[in-house]
Amino acid sequence: MLTERQRMILNAIIDDYIRSAEPVGSRSISKRGDVGFSAATIRNEMADLEELGFLEQPHTSAGRVPSIKGYRYYVDHLVKLGEVSDQDQQKIRSFFTEKMNQMEEVIQHAAMILSSLTNYTSIVLGPESFANSLKHFQLVPISDDAAVAIIVTNTGHVENRTVSIPPDMSMSDIERAVNILNTKLTGVPISRLKSKVHTEVGQELGRYVDQCERLLAVLDEAFKTDDENRVYLSGTTNMLTQPEFKDVDKVKTLLDLFEETPTLMRMFASQSHANGIQVKIGTENSHEAISNCSLITATYSLDGVSAGTIGILGPTRMDYAKVIGLLDLLSKDMAVLLGRWYK
Repeated sequence: MLTERQRMILNAIIDDYIRSAEPVGSRSISKRGDVGFSAATIRNEMADLEELGFLEQPHTSAGRVPSIKGYRYYVDHLVKLGEVSDQDQQKIRSFFTEKMNQMEEVIQHAAMILSSLTNYTSIVLGPESFANSLKHFQLVPISDDAAVAIIVTNTGHVENRTVSIPPDMSMSDIERAVNILNTKLTGVPISRLKSKVHTEVGQELGRYVDQCERLLAVLDEAFKTDDENRVYLSGTTNMLTQPEFKDVDKVKTLLDLFEETPTLMRMFASQSHANGIQVKIGTENSHEAISNCSLITATYSLDGVSAGTIGILGPTRMDYAKVIGLLDLLSKDMAVLLGRWYK
C-alpha cells in the first residue's frame, strides 16, 4: 500500500513523463507547485517506489520512468478523468450530425476522428453480425456456372459475393429458392442465416427444389461471414511520431500486425464482451508486437448487447485521462446512433 506522499509523487512523475517522454528527476518534481516536498525527500521516495517496482531507472545517472506496474496503479487509482474539452466534444458531436448512408461510413469516420484527436492509432470493430439482420436476398446469375449473391441488411449495408452455381441447376429452382429465403429469413440475424437455412428453411427447400443439397452448398458460400470488413483502422503511422518508436524494426512489427485482421479480431475478443473501459498496459497485452504499447477499448451496445468495440493503441506513455474520456463519450454516442439505425 502506497502512502499518500508516494501516491502524489508517482502521479506527478507519470504526468511529467507523459508530457516529456524523458526520464523524470527529483528536482523537476520538487519545482511543481502541486507537490510541495524537497528534492531530497522526493529522491528518497523515488528510490522506495523503484524498490517496490513502480518506477524504473533506465540509466544510472538518469531520472526515473514508470514501470508497467506503475502505469497500472496510475490507471486504477490515480488518473483523474477530466471533462472532454469543448473543442473535442464539438468535433465528435458534429461528426454525428453528418449525413452518412451506411453504418460502415460511421465506423470509418469514428476511427478517423479518434486518431486525429489523440494522435494515436484507432482500431474500430464494426457492428457484429448478430446485430445485423437480413432485409433482402437476391441471387443473380452472371454465367452458366456463377451468380452474384446480394445481401441487403437492415442497416442499409449491401454485400455482394460471387458464388459458384452447378451448371445443370435451373433458373426456376434458383428463383423459387430465393423467394422462399426472402419469405422465411427476413429479419433473421446475419450470424444465424446458415443455421436457419440448414434447419427449417432447408426442409422447405427440399420440398420445392430438385437439387436441394447442391443449392444449400451455394447458400453456405453466399452467407459466409467476412470479418475483414468489420475492422477499421486510422492513424496507423501515428506511431512514427512517438519517440518510443524510433526503432524501425519495432515499427515494422506493429505495421505488420495492422495487416493481420484475424489477429486483431482475437486481440479484441477478450475485451469486446466486457463492460466499460478496458485498459491493457505493455506486457498485459497478449501479442508481443504491442508489448510496448497500451490498448484502451470501449464497447458500444445495442439493447444491452455488445455490438462493436472502439480501441486506441498508443505508447505506454499515453495520455490515459484524455483517451479514456474520449472513448467513454464516443462509445455512448455510438450506442445511441446504433439504436436509431436498428429501429
